[in-house]
Amino acid sequence: QVQLVESGGGLVQPGGSLRLSCAASGFTLDYYAIGWFRQAPGKGREGVSCISSSAGNTYYTDSVKGRFTISRDNAKNTVYLQMNSLKPEDTADYYCATDLGTGCPPQLSEYNYWGQGTQVTVSS
Repeated sequence: QVQLVESGGGLVQPGGSLRLSCAASGFTLDYYAIGWFRQAPGKGREGVSCISSSAGNTYYTDSVKGRFTISRDNAKNTVYLQMNSLKPEDTADYYCATDLGTGCPPQLSEYNYWGQGTQVTVSS
């Protein structure tokens, strides 16, 4: 069973920080690329970041560059999203996902395995 479980969300003031975790079971996470996505109220799901496996490349959407950092801890079978300088527009449900490939898929629709999400609220 391929399973991804997100954790670390919560309520934070603007300018604050959170670290989200994506824990994998049923597969060895370090072999595969993992992406982070978010969905804000009234909006579609948006790609936030991705980390590849074989090359170790990282990608970020423009709105989070310089504020968010994606990383992996292979020993813990976990990928993290460190979120700093949070803004109200970062408020969303955050999901991690994979297509069981080594490179980051360019489109959201290519990710086949998803966690159930963790809620991030950045208050004004």
